[in-house]
Amino acid sequence: MRKPLPVFRRALRESWRGLLGWTIGIAGVLFMYLPLFPSIGGNGQMQQIIDSMPPELVNALGYDQIGTGAGYAQGTFYGLIGFLLVTIAAVSWGGEAIGGAEESGRLELDLTHGVSRAAYALQAAAAILIRVIWLGLFAAIVVLALNDSASLGIEPGRIVDATVVFVGVTMLSGAIALFIGALTGRRSRGVAAGAGIAVLGYAFNAIANQTADAEWLRILSPYSWAFHQPPLVDGLDPAGCAALWITTAVLIAGSAWALRRRDVVG
Repeated sequence: MRKPLPVFRRALRESWRGLLGWTIGIAGVLFMYLPLFPSIGGNGQMQQIIDSMPPELVNALGYDQIGTGAGYAQGTFYGLIGFLLVTIAAVSWGGEAIGGAEESGRLELDLTHGVSRAAYALQAAAAILIRVIWLGLFAAIVVLALNDSASLGIEPGRIVDATVVFVGVTMLSGAIALFIGALTGRRSRGVAAGAGIAVLGYAFNAIANQTADAEWLRILSPYSWAFHQPPLVDGLDPAGCAALWITTAVLIAGSAWALRRRDVVG
């Protein structure tokens, strides 16, 4: 009897070592940065440094609230280093899932074994999502564990909010990589598209933070959808959160559609 969800199961089985590496990396970043807050943030030293910086730079980086524990965790991890790490992971998984499989010839072989194209795309997307969710949940557990010892003072409910949007914004980049890989059959194009939307989203948000005339750029920035209202500080923005997850769902559905309509070349 054929085992269910073969593509999903294989993707998780073959990527567990890489996932472990990303998990260790996130743990290293969190344990490196968050315990520093009492010495550089809790005594006002961090705020003094921020006050001495050009306001335009502070706004561009989103460091205006970094003097608080929630703002510090938001600015250093969720909005910067953690965002970078998990986005890289999601984009690499998304680019490899269909585009990379087609380039290697694996996709063509798999499709001859009775896996439909739509099922292949959806199972590949589910495998990416599970891994991104794991990284988001692991980060949340570590932040919660360090909350008291690092004197962050973050409300536990805000950590949940931050996790929902953090997973959403990073998964969106992975979904774009998956979609472009399915559309073109090329891993490099998927990776370029996923990375490109992450970089542009961050840049558009930074520009919008500097001038009111550029506020319209937030409409085009998934990063703004997630973090314009800092979830660790103020809770998630329902509209922004919905935009992230709806766009991700559309891209995943588009991946199934794109793979169904195209000739696969092994």
